[in-house]
Amino acid sequence: MANVYLLTGSPGTGKTTVIRQAIAGSEAKAGGFYTEEIRSGGTRQGFRIVTLDGHDAILAHVDNHSRYRVSKYGVDVQNLDSIGVVAIDQAIEIGDLIVIDEIGKMELFSPRFREAVLKAIDSGKKVLGTIMLSPNPFADNIKCHPKVKVIQLTRANHDEVLREILDWLK
Repeated sequence: MANVYLLTGSPGTGKTTVIRQAIAGSEAKAGGFYTEEIRSGGTRQGFRIVTLDGHDAILAHVDNHSRYRVSKYGVDVQNLDSIGVVAIDQAIEIGDLIVIDEIGKMELFSPRFREAVLKAIDSGKKVLGTIMLSPNPFADNIKCHPKVKVIQLTRANHDEVLREILDWLK
């Protein structure tokens, strides 16, 4: 049985929602992070990293003038390393469940993040996360890893996938 469950799918299918519902419905000691949109006046301005122990930082923003860019967003790799990677490392050390939402274009700019993902997969602990749907050499290798089960989430299978993950977490 896989010790890593990664959700993939189109934007807006509820991947982060399923992750958060699974954490809330589980008794596992979870650590790591999830991402959420930053909106202003109904328009998406960027993305924030939120750790399960209450820290947060901007991952990407339209006003960030980073050399790392995805679409209109400048990516803050330093925030990812100091908040997201640290949260993964702490979860590996003291948690039962490592949450990584998400393994995507923005996060993959960080070599430290890529190392943390591999370390989490090899830790033997349960890992629950999301991974980009589109092709990417690093992400594609993760999807093919023997310890990884990838589930494509749709609006239609949301409840079924949540039940499967909650059963896996027991």
